[in-house]
Amino acid sequence: MSTPETPLPTYTRSQLALRNGQDRDEIWCAFEGIIYDLSNSRLWRNGKHYEHWAGQDLTDELVDAPHSNSVFARFSAVGKLR
Repeated sequence: MSTPETPLPTYTRSQLALRNGQDRDEIWCAFEGIIYDLSNSRLWRNGKHYEHWAGQDLTDELVDAPHSNSVFARFSAVGKLR
């Protein structure tokens, strides 16, 4: 018998912005309404990955990335963007 998954907490854009790798150690980014924890990624040191900054919604920026949205499967979802 499986148990239902716990729903993800919701965060505002202001709360997400605080998880930018500078104000706090957490490095979070949102994509398509889901917030991912990128803190353990060596590619996101100091909250920056090429010209992209942590603490924001990257949905519109993915079109310029050399990878697909499947890259987010590597990271834990920590919340939903309100």
